[in-house]
Amino acid sequence: KALEQHISAELTPTSIGILISLYTGLRIGEICALCWSDIDLNARTIYVRHTVSRIKSTDGNSKTELILDEPKTASSKRVVPIPSPLFYALVEYRKDATSIYVVSSTDSFVSPRTYDARYHRILSDCHLEDLNYHGLRHTFATRCIEAGVDVKSLSEILGHANVSITLNTYVHSSLEMKKSQLEKLTLLSV
Repeated sequence: KALEQHISAELTPTSIGILISLYTGLRIGEICALCWSDIDLNARTIYVRHTVSRIKSTDGNSKTELILDEPKTASSKRVVPIPSPLFYALVEYRKDATSIYVVSSTDSFVSPRTYDARYHRILSDCHLEDLNYHGLRHTFATRCIEAGVDVKSLSEILGHANVSITLNTYVHSSLEMKKSQLEKLTLLSV
């Protein structure tokens, strides 16, 4: 909540990407590759069509290079609904956006390493624990489960090939959740 309040106070290319990850679970490479043409504000959807990947260089001058690539699996290509708080932030941010890329202010995509460094600077500014960017994806998934989102829908939103990946990676039952679930037994005794 502290992170969300901080980044919502002033929408920047970095903060809007963090907000997108908090509300959709997109990966950092997907955030860096996200273009405005991938966002349909009328339908309130995000089309995940690309990711920024680091590959072995073909020019011989450097060890690696960044490319705009397709997502790693067929299920990673997906349509993700935009929840209302994110929708309103995107509408506001879009008014002043100058790049075709959502998290860039230039005509080029941002490197995931650069974007990650900017994210960590924001965490530091908020005096928050240093959490890797992928932790936002975990936070999204946990919040969805706590809110009662069904696991099949969550799995598709996250771009997983099957529900077991979602269950084994992101769904961790808390003691409070277990208590709440077992309280459902009381309905049977009535």
